[in-house]
Amino acid sequence: MIFGLMHFTDQELIDLVPKRDLRAVARLITLSENRAARARTIQSKLFKNTGRAHLIGVTGAPGAGKSTLVDQLALAWRKAGKQVAILAVDPTSPFSGGAILGDRIRMVKTAEDSAVFIRSMATRGALGGLSHAVSDAVRILDAAGFDIILIETVGVGQAEVDIVKTADTCVVVLVPGMGDSVQSIKAGILEIADLFVINKSDREGADLLHRDLTILLSLTELPPEAWKPQIARTIATTGAGVEAIIRGADDHRVWLQSTPMGRTKKIGLVKDGLIKLASDLTLERLLTGREAELAALAEQCADRTLDPYTAVEKLLLRG
Repeated sequence: MIFGLMHFTDQELIDLVPKRDLRAVARLITLSENRAARARTIQSKLFKNTGRAHLIGVTGAPGAGKSTLVDQLALAWRKAGKQVAILAVDPTSPFSGGAILGDRIRMVKTAEDSAVFIRSMATRGALGGLSHAVSDAVRILDAAGFDIILIETVGVGQAEVDIVKTADTCVVVLVPGMGDSVQSIKAGILEIADLFVINKSDREGADLLHRDLTILLSLTELPPEAWKPQIARTIATTGAGVEAIIRGADDHRVWLQSTPMGRTKKIGLVKDGLIKLASDLTLERLLTGREAELAALAEQCADRTLDPYTAVEKLLLRG
């Protein structure tokens, strides 16, 4: 559902977002993306309503079928009576600043369900696979009472690490036929997954990928109380195997809520979020209104009349 430009007062947003007014939710996310100061004030008022949603990150290489899989997962959770929101993050063009935002094209089933909130977000230069505004959007959707928030990331491979610091449960999607299966698994993703999904498992090579993944996981030494990553096999186009992902995600949430190591992970996620928020706000305050000064320092660095370390020191000293 695409929402037109709506004008809400701060109090209207504070009142309507917890009631899951989708236009108010969409407007507050837009304000957050645009770095409006009022968005932070409103979110601070809404924070008491957060903490109930299950945040599930879905990541993996381009072409792994993430969008189709997310579509099937959302459909299954909706049939179970859950309120579902989807954040689909796409890369930003380095030239226009825009993004294709084409995930909705693949989310055929959920796009027909007006109760499923789907928001496409551009990375806007974020290097870790997620938009800087995704954390804010997650908190807004949590405050709106969504039970499940699915975060589908860009799919840029090894750089895609932000999802670990945002989602409660991280799902890594793999596909057979991507060359050396061991190398593809080791490319920076073995450590981040709570649940591995071998999608397109009807293809040749699925059994080999499953075997190699099982062996690699067996070589990882974990404490007895630690979470052991699960492996599910799916065919996203038909929905086959989706139930196994839902069971795995539910099991992981129980582990998070009922074990000391799970609580430690949750606290770590909050800590990472605070660091990221502090970094974003500091950078924003440091550079706001200083475009001319920054351009002058960049010109001096380009001319080699000033080194970048001194340039940054000047920014910080005057910040």
